[in-house]
Amino acid sequence: MATKNLILEVCVETLEDALTAEKRGANRVELCSALDQDGLTPSNELTLQCLQQLSIPIMAMIRPRGGNFVYSEAELKQMEAEIEFFKQAGVEGVVFGLLTLEGSIDIENTGRLAKLASPLKVTFHKAIDYTADVLKSFQELNQIDGISSVLTSGGMDTAWNGRNVLRQMQELRERRIEIIAAGKVLPENKDQIAEFTGITELHGKRIV
Repeated sequence: MATKNLILEVCVETLEDALTAEKRGANRVELCSALDQDGLTPSNELTLQCLQQLSIPIMAMIRPRGGNFVYSEAELKQMEAEIEFFKQAGVEGVVFGLLTLEGSIDIENTGRLAKLASPLKVTFHKAIDYTADVLKSFQELNQIDGISSVLTSGGMDTAWNGRNVLRQMQELRERRIEIIAAGKVLPENKDQIAEFTGITELHGKRIV
C-alpha cells in the first residue's frame, strides 16, 4: 500500500502546530485544546485563525471537559452550541464520543449530536476504546445516521497492539463508516499499520 494513498490526520492544539503539520504533509488536522487531557474543544479564536491560514481540512474536537465520556444535559447543550459555532465557521467536521454509565455507546445522544452536525463530517473518537466490547460498539456506531468515521486503536493502548481488532473492524461486512487508526502512529510504523489492517486513514500527534 503506497504511502501516497494514506490520509494522515495530525492532532494539534496551536496554530503553529497546525501550520507545521500542513507543511510536513498532513492531509487533515484535528484541532483541540488541552492535549494533556487527550483533547478538549478548541477556542473559537484558534479555530477561526486556523480556518484562515490552513488549506487542509479541519476537524474540531467537541469535548467540554476531561475525564469520562458520560455527559449531563447541561454538557450536551454546551456541545450543541459548540457544534453550531463550528458549523457556521466552516470546519470540515466535528469529533466527539459519548458513552453510557454502563460503558456502552450512548446511541441516543450520539445520534442527537450527529443530526445537529449534519452536513458536517462526524468522527466518533477514542471513547469507543473504553467500551466493554469494541467490535459490538463499532457495529452499533454503523447504525447511527450521520457518523462518518471512528477514531480507534482497537481497544488497545496502541494501534499496532490493536491491529487484529482494527482489521476485523475494517473487514466487517456491514461497515459503512471509515476507520481512522490511532494510538502511537508514527512515520516509522504508519505503513506497517496500514498494510496489516487495510485502513488508509491514520491519526497521531507525531505522524508527520
